[in-house]
Amino acid sequence: MIIGIGQDICDVKRIESTINRFGDRFKNRIFTEGEINKCESRSNSIDSYARRFAAKEACSKALGTGFRKGVFYKDIEVVNLKSGKPTIKLNGGALDQYRLITLNHKDALIEISLTDDRKLALAIVIISD
Repeated sequence: MIIGIGQDICDVKRIESTINRFGDRFKNRIFTEGEINKCESRSNSIDSYARRFAAKEACSKALGTGFRKGVFYKDIEVVNLKSGKPTIKLNGGALDQYRLITLNHKDALIEISLTDDRKLALAIVIISD
């Protein structure tokens, strides 16, 4: 059963211009240290930042709050399993909201799909049991 679903599409150029304008200030406000390290290790870091930004937006929608009720960008972290598959790690208000909406669903999971085509980054997040 689907508990929450969210999707987001992000203009890669918008993320690029924001990073060019605000640099580390933007990165440190939105992304965790692990995400920044992962993005910076990529040959095209801007695409990686855009995918993660879209994932955070999609996850906030799947949680049913957006970035309100104590849910912040850095509470949602995109991490990769050893296989390379992306997944979501929640902290703070995002974790509290996840626990609230999955209260009666002990085996709930978060699935994420990310893609980009150089112009747009897309993320879909599904919370299900």
